[in-house]
Amino acid sequence: MAIADTAETEHEQNLFITVSGTPGSGVTTLCRGLADALGCGYVSGGELFREIAEERGLSLSQLTARAGESEELDRALDRRLRTIAETWGTANKGFILESRLAGWLAGNRADLRIWLDAPEEVRLERTEDRDEMAAEMQVREAVDAARYESYYDIDIEDRSIYDLALNSARWGESALLSLVLNAVREYDPVSDEGEFVVPEFEP
Repeated sequence: MAIADTAETEHEQNLFITVSGTPGSGVTTLCRGLADALGCGYVSGGELFREIAEERGLSLSQLTARAGESEELDRALDRRLRTIAETWGTANKGFILESRLAGWLAGNRADLRIWLDAPEEVRLERTEDRDEMAAEMQVREAVDAARYESYYDIDIEDRSIYDLALNSARWGESALLSLVLNAVREYDPVSDEGEFVVPEFEP
């Protein structure tokens, strides 16, 4: 392998990438594909939520119910995500962080911030084998949006902080992964003329 090729490979493997999106938009599938292709670590907010449930001896449904009653659990999860972002943001190693707030929590520590979405009917079809129904999904999204605004003054509909905002319904899984991988591999810090500044906030 040529020296230039080696440098390019090391560069793409050292990027800290956040992936966020709506339920059913393909975030988890994309993250797993990216982590495998780039040979880097990957942590999701869902995994951390399960960890918190285990630590407290609760089922996921019990923890979800309690989270709706108090902001303490939400903030505990967001603080863990922020700690991970701070750690990997200075590690100079490739890493992928996934959650609805990952881009905001990582802020300018992240090298690339990605958002996925898809039309509601597509997302519902993709999640039809899950327990959550259409009305529940709509309620959860509305509650989450209100929570982010109330806690942190964040408008989750603001896509301006993302480097890539994609409708995942327009491509198949492999094509979407290829598209994002191409963006990752073509990213050059030297020619980067500037990212949008993400406001800091305390979870």
